[in-house]
Amino acid sequence: MTKIYLPRETTALSLGVEEVIAAIEKEASDRKITLQIIRNGSRGAAWLEPLLEVEFKGKRIAYGPMTTAQVKSLFEADFLNAGEHELKLGDLAEIVWFKQQQRLTFSRCGDIQSLSIDDYKKHDGFIGLSTALNTDSPNIIKNILDSGLRGRGGAAFPAGIKWQTVANAEADCKYIVCNADEGDSGTFSDRLIMEGDPYSLIEGMIIAGIAVGAELGFIYLRSEYPLSKTILEEALGRAREAGYLGNRIQDSAYNFDIRLHIGAGAYICGEETSLLESLEGKRGQIRFKPPLPAIEGLYGKPTVVNNVITLASVPIILAKGAEYYANFGQGKSLGTMPFQLSGNIKHGGLVEIPFGLTLRELIEDFGGGTFSGKPLGAVQVGGPLGAYFAGDQLDTSLDYESFAAAGGMLGHGGIVVFDDSVDYLKQARFAMEFCAIESCGKCTPCRIGSVRGVEVIDRIRDIQYQEERVEHYELLEDLCDTLEDASLCAMGGLTPMPVRSAVKLHQLLNQENDEPKINLKR
Repeated sequence: MTKIYLPRETTALSLGVEEVIAAIEKEASDRKITLQIIRNGSRGAAWLEPLLEVEFKGKRIAYGPMTTAQVKSLFEADFLNAGEHELKLGDLAEIVWFKQQQRLTFSRCGDIQSLSIDDYKKHDGFIGLSTALNTDSPNIIKNILDSGLRGRGGAAFPAGIKWQTVANAEADCKYIVCNADEGDSGTFSDRLIMEGDPYSLIEGMIIAGIAVGAELGFIYLRSEYPLSKTILEEALGRAREAGYLGNRIQDSAYNFDIRLHIGAGAYICGEETSLLESLEGKRGQIRFKPPLPAIEGLYGKPTVVNNVITLASVPIILAKGAEYYANFGQGKSLGTMPFQLSGNIKHGGLVEIPFGLTLRELIEDFGGGTFSGKPLGAVQVGGPLGAYFAGDQLDTSLDYESFAAAGGMLGHGGIVVFDDSVDYLKQARFAMEFCAIESCGKCTPCRIGSVRGVEVIDRIRDIQYQEERVEHYELLEDLCDTLEDASLCAMGGLTPMPVRSAVKLHQLLNQENDEPKINLKR
C-alpha cells in the first residue's frame, strides 16, 4: 500500500491541509486506489505547506505547496509513482533548502508520525534516556556542561550550570519546568517540536529530572497553541502507558511525571519568574531576584526552567555525546540553532544550522530575499525586544557573542524581515507600545516609561522644527536609559534595544532631510 505524508501542524492546517486530505481521499476512492495517509510533523518549510510526500522506492518524493485544485491533476500525473507535475519538488533528501541545513534537534521533524512511540524509537528516540538511566547525576550534568548547550529561550544561560545549581540545592522536592510560552513575534520553533516531535521534549524533561533529582515536571504552554495542547496531551498519555512516565520509569529506580498547564495569554509569562507565579495560580508578575528560581523556584523549591528547544536538544547530547554536539558552532556558541524566518521573506520557515553563518547569508541563501521583491531594508532579530539590523550589520555572524558586540541579541532565533519601505520611526513606536501593553505593571519604569515613550515618538513625528525635535530625541534617550537601568526584568530593560536601533536607522535614512543627529546608545 502506498504511503503518503501530510502534516498535522498549525501552519499546514491554516493553509488547508485538511481540505487537501479530504480531496485526496475522495479522488482515491473514485479511482478505487488504496493508500495510507500518515500525519507527520512539519519540516519547517512554511513556504511549501501543505507539503505532500509520497513514499516511492525507499525515498520520500515531495509535492507542494498543495491545494485542493491540484489534487485531480496529481492523480492524473500518477504522483503515487513519483509522476511529473508542476508541484513536484523531487526527492526530499536532495532539496537544497533542506540539504544545506544541519538538523540535530529537528532531525525527526517531518520524518516521523508525531505520536508514534515506535516511530520515535526507530529514529534514535529514547537512546539518550537509556544512557541517562545508566549514568549518575554528576556525569549527566557534565555532558550538558561539556556540550556547551545554552538556553535557547533568549538569555542564553549555560543549561548545565543551571542544572548543577538545582542538583546541589538541598530540598525535599525539586521541579522541572518547560517554558513553552512562545510569545515572541516571528518565533515558532517550540511549536514545531511540540507538534512534530513531542517525545523529544518529554525525553529531555525526564533526563533533566534524573540529573537534578526532580520527580515532577510542568509544561507551561501558551493558550494560543490549541493543536500543540491536543498533541501533547495524547503524547503524555502514551508515554505513561509505555512506562516512560510515572513510577519506576522503564523499570528503573527513578520516578518522573509531567503535567500540562495552559497559560492565559500574557506575554510577560515568558519571563521565568512571572511564569512561575502564573503556574502557582497567581497573577503573572515578575519576582525580585535573588533568590534565583534554581534556588527558590516553583512553590519555593529548586527549579530548572528551560524552554522547549533547550530541553529537546538534551536527548541527542546524551545519545551521541557532548563532544559530538560541541563540534558544531563556534567560540562559546556551540551546537545548532533553529532560526525562524518570517515577515517580508520569500521562503519563510525554520532553518537549523550551526552558529556562525552570517545574517545576510541566512536571509539570501535560505530566505530567498524579500517576498515583495523590493530591496532588503532591515531585519529584527530576537523578537519584539530585539534590535534592527541593516546595511553592513547584516554581515554579523549568527552567534551570541557577535550579536552582543553589535548591540543585539539572538534571543529565541526569530528573524523578521522588512523591505526598504519600512518606517523605522513607526517600528520604534511599536516597540514602546508593545511594552506598554504587555507590561505586568509591577515596576514604574516599564509601566509608565513605555507610555511616555509612545507619546514622545508621536511628538517627534509631528514636530516640524529641528530644535524641538532635538529636545524630544534627548528625552527619548533619557526614557531609554531609565527603562534599561531601572526595570525589574527584560520586558522594560530590553525595550530600548529595538527603539534605539530603529531610531538610529531612521536618522541615517533621513540625514538629507535635516533630521537631527542624536547619539542614541546602541
